[in-house]
Amino acid sequence: MNPDPPLPTLLSWALVAFTIELDNEFEHRMPHRTARHGATGGAARAPWLVSFGMWMTCMRFVGEDGITVRELERAARARTNFAGMQRWGYISLDPDPSKGRSKQPRPDALVRATLAGRMAQEIWHPLPADIEERWRDRFGEGEIVCLREHLWSIAGRLPADLPDCLPILGYGLFCSPPPRGRAGEPAPAERSGEDGSLLPLPVLLSRVLLAFALELEADSTVPPAVGANVLRVLKEAGVRSRDLPGLTGVSKEATAMTLGLLEKAGFAVVGPDSADSRTIVVRVTAKGRRAQDAFAERSRASKRVGKPISSATSRRCSWRSPATGTASHHD
Repeated sequence: MNPDPPLPTLLSWALVAFTIELDNEFEHRMPHRTARHGATGGAARAPWLVSFGMWMTCMRFVGEDGITVRELERAARARTNFAGMQRWGYISLDPDPSKGRSKQPRPDALVRATLAGRMAQEIWHPLPADIEERWRDRFGEGEIVCLREHLWSIAGRLPADLPDCLPILGYGLFCSPPPRGRAGEPAPAERSGEDGSLLPLPVLLSRVLLAFALELEADSTVPPAVGANVLRVLKEAGVRSRDLPGLTGVSKEATAMTLGLLEKAGFAVVGPDSADSRTIVVRVTAKGRRAQDAFAERSRASKRVGKPISSATSRRCSWRSPATGTASHHD
């Protein structure tokens, strides 16, 4: 392990650990089903199990009377996976896009929580505070208070339209333009008068980490989700492709997509092992090695977060990505 990891890595470790613990608790409390284990307790109509990201980008904004797609995205400052949440049993959409030619919901479509969605909301709502209380017991009250104060000293000075969670990355793994209303509609409201002590710990971690990620993206051809994960562990001698998910903490599907991007960019070569043609090996190229070194240096040198941000960086700090259904975290 790197004895002196850069700050984005430390932030990511904390955020991923918190999210995993919260997701595990949600799985324990919420009736659900999965592909591998089926439904819990024999509940035939249980919804599909989803992650905390779906609470942060969708379900926490859906009230009793519903909310339009446009207003939800403005409130969340991010896009979410409406089609997935409908298919998985948490929301209904009116009109239903699955019955039309376009699979994307209309901006004025009404989003309502299903019965399972309302149950999930009741379970999700207290979980950030519950997990933070565990952390206070585990790591110490003073340590968590100190962590929150330092995070807020940065987060309180970041662009007001950053979302409260890491974006759900689409193809390319860069952030993409935020959801906006039609011409003439106001941008998301300013977060004036926020009290950092009232914000959930994962919100503080996410805002600061996302600002770092966007800062790194501003002058890089390698997005943090690639540079800090798969590209970071590649070697000239080669790494078995089947070992990459375990080395990076990235799913097989996301790893496969990332390898495609690295090959296309000329950063890696994927092919059979010369000693065993049944084994697929990924080797970093000379170009990829230079990208590794450059990304590592930028990660260590990125110190502008929390200081006045240039107009170009500020614009990038208001970017999001289209939802695909799984949250992306940077190592």
